Amino acid sequence: MRSPSREPPALSTAYSAGASRLESQRDDEVHRINMSWLVRLRWATILGQALLIAGVHFGAHIRLPLEPLAAILVLEAALNVATTAWQRRARRCGEPVIALALAADVCCFTGLLYFTGGPMNPFSFLYLVHIALAALVLPPRWTWPLVLLSAGGSASLFARHVPLPMDVMGHAHHHMGANGEPLDMHLRGMWVAFATAAAFIVYFMHRVTRALAERELDLARARDRGARTEKLASMATLAAGAAHELGTPLATIAVVAKELERPVEPAALAADARLIREQVERCRAILSQMAGEAGESPGEAPSSIAVSALVRAAIERLPQPARVRVEWAPGLAPEGSIQVPLHAVTRALRNVLRNGLDASDVGDSIVLRVSGGTDGGVAFEVVDFGAGMAPEVLSRATEPFFTTKESGRGMGLGLYLTRTVFDLLGGKLDIESKVGRGTRVLCTLPAACVAFGPAVAAR
Repeated sequence: MRSPSREPPALSTAYSAGASRLESQRDDEVHRINMSWLVRLRWATILGQALLIAGVHFGAHIRLPLEPLAAILVLEAALNVATTAWQRRARRCGEPVIALALAADVCCFTGLLYFTGGPMNPFSFLYLVHIALAALVLPPRWTWPLVLLSAGGSASLFARHVPLPMDVMGHAHHHMGANGEPLDMHLRGMWVAFATAAAFIVYFMHRVTRALAERELDLARARDRGARTEKLASMATLAAGAAHELGTPLATIAVVAKELERPVEPAALAADARLIREQVERCRAILSQMAGEAGESPGEAPSSIAVSALVRAAIERLPQPARVRVEWAPGLAPEGSIQVPLHAVTRALRNVLRNGLDASDVGDSIVLRVSGGTDGGVAFEVVDFGAGMAPEVLSRATEPFFTTKESGRGMGLGLYLTRTVFDLLGGKLDIESKVGRGTRVLCTLPAACVAFGPAVAAR
């Protein structure tokens, strides 16, 4: 015996998967917005750094090592161009990419400070801008490493940096014309740095927050549309199932009604009338069942049922249930339980059995083999010995509204609906057919659908 590793899925798995995809798309959109704003911030930062370096070097007449500083600015620009190109091509933009971009910015900023006085540079506390942005767009698991990287970069500047030229202090003193004014210049630089940092942080945080709010509103609208689409899909599936179920009895009624147009004996007339009444009752039962199922959620809740009971439910409503020969594989307990959306799976399995009966000669039997799946699930194999399908027909067998049956005997929805149901449950539908040798249809349910209860499948 063994217990299921997780809750068995239902048809609602499809909608859960759809919700997960929507959530993933939402996260991806948020990350793309974050990266887009970081790219804009980079361009503004590069421009500001270039203007500041030029102003200090040419305006304040403080000689700076322009070659390495220009190289760092070019590197930042190249990284930004590469990031923009990558973002346009990439399908996803995750948190690691944003964290890596911010880490590169921290390293470039450290390089600029290294060549411009290290910790004596009044702009050295702009590390806080990168930390603030990381806190805004990244979770703690990425923000704290960036904090450590910034702290480490700042600390390394105390150990080693390129000091400003020896004549800076004297030049500044001469330029300002009073004792103590070099310190005043440093304080003025700190004020400029503070104002710049405050402006960047407030402006970009508000812009990013507003963009995220707009995106959240768009995603909320998308979720509403998705919910309406789910309901519409449920109604469409219900209508398709009803049309498919009603096809056979209505075709019988049409044939009998045509026979009644001919002169017949009273006894034969009574028999035809009884047949019509039986088929009408069958249509009424189908419609009653469909009406009851219409009140259920789009994803029918799973219920526990014995494998043998599921097989009986699928066979009992067939036109000629006696023609179905059931074979149980050794090691599989017929009374073992599975948890599936009962009505959907029963109807799906019945569709395959009905197709097998229609493909076989009158009076011939078909085989339903029930066995354990290769992954611990359950497999239903339906084998008929009819005419089989040509390759071009087989390739289109599961397409909606494709059928080779005579007009009035089917709408071509049976295999399509069956494949949809098993796909949504995590299983699959495989078809093998050869002309003149019959058809084999294999429907499998995954191990997650097997509820190993008191009567388990022997392993």
